[in-house]
Amino acid sequence: NSPPTKYKRFLPPGLGLPECFGETGWLGLRNPMLRVIRFLLALALPVFLIGCGSIPLIGTKNTSKTFTTVVVDAGHGGKDTGAYRRYGGAEKMATLDVAKRLDRKLRESQIRTVMTRSSDEFISLDQRVAIENSQKNAIFVSIHFNDSRRRGIRGFETYYHSSNAAELAGRIQNKLLTIPHSANRGVHVANFRVLRLATYPAVLVECGFLSNRAEGGEARDSEYREMLADRIAEAIVEQRYGSGVYRASAPSVSEAAPTQGAGLAPMKLGH
Repeated sequence: NSPPTKYKRFLPPGLGLPECFGETGWLGLRNPMLRVIRFLLALALPVFLIGCGSIPLIGTKNTSKTFTTVVVDAGHGGKDTGAYRRYGGAEKMATLDVAKRLDRKLRESQIRTVMTRSSDEFISLDQRVAIENSQKNAIFVSIHFNDSRRRGIRGFETYYHSSNAAELAGRIQNKLLTIPHSANRGVHVANFRVLRLATYPAVLVECGFLSNRAEGGEARDSEYREMLADRIAEAIVEQRYGSGVYRASAPSVSEAAPTQGAGLAPMKLGH
């Protein structure tokens, strides 16, 4: 059987397909030299892959119940605004606000935290990965808000990549669903870069749709953002220490008032 004609451009000058790919031809299956070359390549390939610095060998450590540090990631930032809708404002500001509240609640629960950003600045995905992987005995929680062209879509979603993060993702999703009038869009496996390249359990939380009139309006409400942070913090603390340990705290004075001029003007919508 001859190979497809698209391979002709790879053949040595003067040799046709039968001469090269026949059983006794230059690339034939019975060519003893070709068998030797294949054998040597099979031996050398694993060594090459291990020694190649450009190929990451990621092995997730299961710290889902022993972690001492939580890397809190506020999605987007700076020139990357994320989603922007008139109902919910700029995603980068909503994620930062929730992340700051989550950071405070975890620290009050005696858990060490590291934030990938604490202001409106651009942090690349590779930088976020470097920050999360530089910690010892940690987990990674990324805060986002969703967006859709279909304004009727609403609800929470939580994503993970490693099976070591599945339980944490499910626990966060279940806690968010205790918020009144919430909608469950499920827990899913995803190939997001900050999840795929993490050396520790990592999850990404979508805290509702800015494109939805109700959820976008709630994202502007400081009390609602406090509730989001509270539920996520509760899930993390219970994942580490067990049920019934978490104690919610009141927001600080600076957090109680919604951020002005940053896409988070106060807006409260009834259900």
